Amino acid sequence: MSSSSEHHIPVLERAGDDPDGAARADAASPLIRADAVSRVYGEKHALVDVTLHVARGEICGLIGPNGAGKTTLLRLLTGLLDPSSGTVRILGEKPAEATRRLRQRVGLVPSGDRTFYLRISGLENLAFFARMHGLGRRAAVAEARRALAEVDLVEAQHRAVGEYSHGMQKRLSVARALITRPEILLVDEATHDLDPEGGRVVRNLVADIAARGAAVVWATQKLDELRGFADRVMLLSGGRTMFSGTLPDLIALSSPRRYVLRVRNGGLSGESLAAVADRLLGDLGTLRTLGEGESSNYVLALERDAILGDALAALARGRMDILTCHEERSELEEAFLSFTRSDSVDPQA
Repeated sequence: MSSSSEHHIPVLERAGDDPDGAARADAASPLIRADAVSRVYGEKHALVDVTLHVARGEICGLIGPNGAGKTTLLRLLTGLLDPSSGTVRILGEKPAEATRRLRQRVGLVPSGDRTFYLRISGLENLAFFARMHGLGRRAAVAEARRALAEVDLVEAQHRAVGEYSHGMQKRLSVARALITRPEILLVDEATHDLDPEGGRVVRNLVADIAARGAAVVWATQKLDELRGFADRVMLLSGGRTMFSGTLPDLIALSSPRRYVLRVRNGGLSGESLAAVADRLLGDLGTLRTLGEGESSNYVLALERDAILGDALAALARGRMDILTCHEERSELEEAFLSFTRSDSVDPQA
């Protein structure tokens, strides 16, 4: 085994031996390139002509229902699968032909990680995986300690991993991905079984990594966690790209937003009140009774460009007393459903 100094992996600023040439070229092109990739299993098309480019410092959220093709795409990016057609390049190389040096530059946070040795400590686990990347003993321990510090597990570094809480084990998965200071980070459903605070911690860790220059692909089904986190999103359904762009653009294409209102207006209720409300709302939206009979609960469906405050003000002008108002579904969830339900628009249209 070579000495630790020979295997110490520099931080993200590394861009080759020619900082004035290779670094500029690297910064100008996406670190992740998947162009028109398809993957076929027998007669099943898991991916169909999917294109994904992710630049340095960018977080791309990958969303879609079960079976959409998210995990297949991540496997193509890691080199675990070859595309049936199309091309994949990671840092300019084919991931399926990755050298040790390329693998060192790619970090993976898998879903449901069960690859840690529960009877040994967090530090020993990370040092072991660092050695597998080719680091010498001293360098492996040094990088393991640094990664543990980044995820705030220093105090628990000598405890057996089997004694870690679920959230701590998730952070340890992130730490393992950071051992080699990767320039690409692939995250697969890292927060699906974490509480909100645990999910926030992991997202903040990943956001910090992106801020230092890594290209990140974050696969998730927790749609609202992408707000204020992902720079842009790709929505897959049935192996096809249904949308690629920013979150505001996705929300703008959603079906009408819906709010559940409890309304009181003298003797009016049920369909009679809804008919009066529709005249007041005009082109802002519609009000429909929720449930059977003479109900005081209604669903307000706003048109795409309508503002909730304007709609409530219109109802108030008709002396309708709005007792409560809450969103039936988030705008992002509405957008997600509008693209993934069976009658959604043709993605190629």
